[in-house]
Amino acid sequence: MLEYKEASFEQRPSEPPRRSAGPSRTPRANTLGTGPNTIGGTMGLILHWLHDVAAVTLLKARRTLFQAAVFFCVLGLLLWVSIFLYGSFYYSYMPTVSFSAPVHYYFNSDCDISTSELCSFPTANISLLKNDRDQVMAFGQPYRISLELELPESPVNEQLGMFMVKMWCYSKGGKVVSSVRRSTMLHYRSSLLQTLSTFFFSPFLLSGMAEQKQLIEVELFPGYKTNSYQPTVGAVIEIQSRRVQIYSSQLRIHAYFTGIRYVLYNFPLMSAVVGVATNFAFIGAVVLFSYLQFLWGGLWPPDQVRVKVMIGDSTRMQQRREEVKKRMEREYSQKEVDSPRVIGPVKEEADEGVPSKTSFVIGNVSDSEKDGSADIGPPEEMEKTETTLRQRAGASSKEVAD
Repeated sequence: MLEYKEASFEQRPSEPPRRSAGPSRTPRANTLGTGPNTIGGTMGLILHWLHDVAAVTLLKARRTLFQAAVFFCVLGLLLWVSIFLYGSFYYSYMPTVSFSAPVHYYFNSDCDISTSELCSFPTANISLLKNDRDQVMAFGQPYRISLELELPESPVNEQLGMFMVKMWCYSKGGKVVSSVRRSTMLHYRSSLLQTLSTFFFSPFLLSGMAEQKQLIEVELFPGYKTNSYQPTVGAVIEIQSRRVQIYSSQLRIHAYFTGIRYVLYNFPLMSAVVGVATNFAFIGAVVLFSYLQFLWGGLWPPDQVRVKVMIGDSTRMQQRREEVKKRMEREYSQKEVDSPRVIGPVKEEADEGVPSKTSFVIGNVSDSEKDGSADIGPPEEMEKTETTLRQRAGASSKEVAD
């Protein structure tokens, strides 16, 4: 017995060691090994987040830089267009401010030369065209025309006294448009004054830096206006004296401005700033409205327009609902007034061989019916009335639903 048990014990296969039912404990070495992995994962998440933030920031910076570049380019273009428009307006609106031309006199010399007098009056022909095609004077603009004479203080000119200066303007066909005559003479200087002036200015006179001469200005036209039908293309100047002695002469034309031209000429900087700013504001407004029209399809955003339309539609729907509600109330009140009421059971007399029938008569109760003097209508008409009322009630409910 004992042997059998031992044999059986020896023949039993070796079983694997059982695990304890308690919680398993992780070795310390493994626990220490997972620390760097956790820190590395956290650093990876932080680096990934930083990469995303940097990418988004760079994208926003690029977009902002691009928008700023486009904005400044548009501003520069608008400013350039404004300056160009103001310059074009100034060039086309402002006429020639001043014009001067040298006057070269000619005279006849085929007479007796023993005397100091000339054979004819000194005369000069001057063209009033720039580059032989453009007119110097604008139409309707007043001009001041004067002649500058440089005369020596010679005894001949001092003894000459007064002399006349004549000028006439002509058109393309040679027709005289306007003419004028003016008188002039040398300024008087006594012999003592001439002696003192010669003594004090003798160094300059000896060196050639100064001369004994006088500059006389003769105003010919204080406010000359050229005619648009017969524009002035030239002028003839004649010195009506045969003994006059002239160094040189200049014809000067100066515009006399009024109104806007006066402001543009006398205040050029302020006028330029105001003109460029006005052009910039106007063109900027046009560009802004065009951009809004292209972007939104109008001046107001579509959301606001949609809200306004929805508010208007809701108001109209509310009004329609109120109208339908009032109509239904009227119909219901009318229906209650016209609603049939049961008078009571009526027994019909049965014919011979036919059983009697009991029916309910529906109709409006009137005073005559109360007295029993009125007849009661047939049931088919009552059914038609009920059908009509039901159809009206269904149509009203459909309108309310719409």
